[in-house]
This record gives sequence, C-alpha cells and structure tokens, in this order.
Amino acid sequence: MTTPAPYGMLYPPGSLVRLPGQPDWGLGQVQSVAAHRVTVNFEHGGKRTVHADVVDLELVRGPNPPDDDD
Repeated sequence: MTTPAPYGMLYPPGSLVRLPGQPDWGLGQVQSVAAHRVTVNFEHGGKRTVHADVVDLELVRGPNPPDDDD
C-alpha cells in the first residue's frame, strides 16, 4: 500500500488551482497548506480554506511558470 503525497506537495504555495464545484470563483492561487487544509485566494471567491481530503482541487499550473525565453 502506498502512502498518498502530502497536500503541500500536490498543491504547493503559488500554484494556480480551480475548484470544479465553484467555477464562478475563477482561478485561485494557493497561499498555504496545513495538513489537509489548503488556503486559496480565488479571483472572484476571495480567500477560502478548502479541506483537500474532502474536495478535489484541479491543479492548473505549478508555482514556477516556464520562462518565456526558452
């Protein structure tokens, strides 16, 4: 049996995410992760704490976007 990755590895601070159940909130940037609680600042939904063990966030982009110079 494998151990699931910690939520901080799945949704590192700075990542962009969506909450499929709340599409009107828009994109959100992960602010912090503590155990199963992920704090996200959404474009139209404000700052929310999501329980990642109950709700699946959709990872849009990791915290380090690719350079435009590549």
